[in-house]
Amino acid sequence: MKAFCRCFAVLVCLATASPLAAADEKPALAPQLEPLRPFLDKTWSGSFKNSTPERPIVDIKRWERALNGKAVRVLHSVNGGAYGGETIFMWNEAKKTVEYHYFTTAGFTTVGTMSFKDGKMITHEVVSGSAGGATEVRGTSELLENGTLHVSTELLVNGEWKPGHEVTYKEDPTAKVVFK
Repeated sequence: MKAFCRCFAVLVCLATASPLAAADEKPALAPQLEPLRPFLDKTWSGSFKNSTPERPIVDIKRWERALNGKAVRVLHSVNGGAYGGETIFMWNEAKKTVEYHYFTTAGFTTVGTMSFKDGKMITHEVVSGSAGGATEVRGTSELLENGTLHVSTELLVNGEWKPGHEVTYKEDPTAKVVFK
């Protein structure tokens, strides 16, 4: 009976705790992932630089806190699910870096590292599987003053770095990531 009373008392305390205090608190996030907080719980939509009205290429990204704040997860899809992927960012204590794994609907994967410099996210990843000849990808992402997110990449193909994609995203709460 005493155990029941203690459990009941804990439940009562939890139920009557101030909802305002809880609403003001930010969910825990690994300190090394804090630079990603501005993207969390947001959906972004952007058209690739080479997109045209005749051949639109639109990417939707959804950023989420994951694994009790030990990770950040990004889901994305291009053109309503024609292509998509999932990325998990985590702090790698042994390597002292933010490391990520990217899985795609095209069947290839990547493993990369991310650093933060001068307000930008700098990424470098190694490709496993068939990705159109690309064996590595490096990129820069920056949240601009106007609230847009600018992303540009380069691909290592046959030993030569070539332009990859360039997208400027706007926050779009109505956009949905789609997998077929």
